Amino acid sequence: MRFIRGQLAWMLAAVLALSLLGSFSYELFFVLSLIGLLIVTELTAPFSVTPDWRRRLRWLIALGLVGFAVVVVRRILEILPPEVLPW
Repeated sequence: MRFIRGQLAWMLAAVLALSLLGSFSYELFFVLSLIGLLIVTELTAPFSVTPDWRRRLRWLIALGLVGFAVVVVRRILEILPPEVLPW
């Protein structure tokens, strides 16, 4: 439950901060949530025994990193001029 509360608090803080700054977008929220997931995962890691649900968390983190790569590639393609792209 500590993990869930920490992740929800991080995501709520991210939504509030992005809203107050007037820069809310789904991409930024996704990236901030992924950063929060990584931080909360490390801060709540047990020392001796790893529960089964924490092992399955690796798949969620891997999916999040793939999504992050997609966001980065999309942003790079937006920045590049059309002459550079082969299509």
